[in-house]
Amino acid sequence: MGLPSPSEEDTFDYGLYLLDIILQESGHFLDEFDGMPLPQQDWSVQVDNPFIREQLDYNREAEQHRANTNYALMETNPEQQQAFVKILESVEKQSGKLFFLSGPGGTGKTFVYKTICNAVRARGWIVLCVASTGIAALLLAGGRTAHSMFKIPIDGLTAESFCNIPKQSQRADLIRCTRLII
Repeated sequence: MGLPSPSEEDTFDYGLYLLDIILQESGHFLDEFDGMPLPQQDWSVQVDNPFIREQLDYNREAEQHRANTNYALMETNPEQQQAFVKILESVEKQSGKLFFLSGPGGTGKTFVYKTICNAVRARGWIVLCVASTGIAALLLAGGRTAHSMFKIPIDGLTAESFCNIPKQSQRADLIRCTRLII
């Protein structure tokens, strides 16, 4: 599967995926068998894509523990707690909402980001953490600069410039599988 510590659900789902591949080699499909569950994830993309494997390379139990611990610390700051709840709810429902956390340095914005990342990764979903500078990208686990993640051109930027990510590329597959971008 390419995952260091897959959950039982992931292992079961991957097993269904492998059964379907074996059946397809003999001209059959898993959905031909009444009552047989089908894989819920597109393992063909995940197994063959190093970008996706890297983003799923988190211990979900450890991520959940960090999310729970950090959320408990938010009890003293209701604004942080409210932001966490609203953002996570949007991610769970796939609402496609845009959020902006604003505040002076030291008010806990990065703490909220980290807690959200932990909670999203604990569910086995992909969250991409990007920033405009390398230093800022280092503040979040798995962080990258936006220009390296999204192939944003730096030199010779014009009105006709675009991000060079072919739609059939592995990077495009990663973006399609992503539940949240911070």
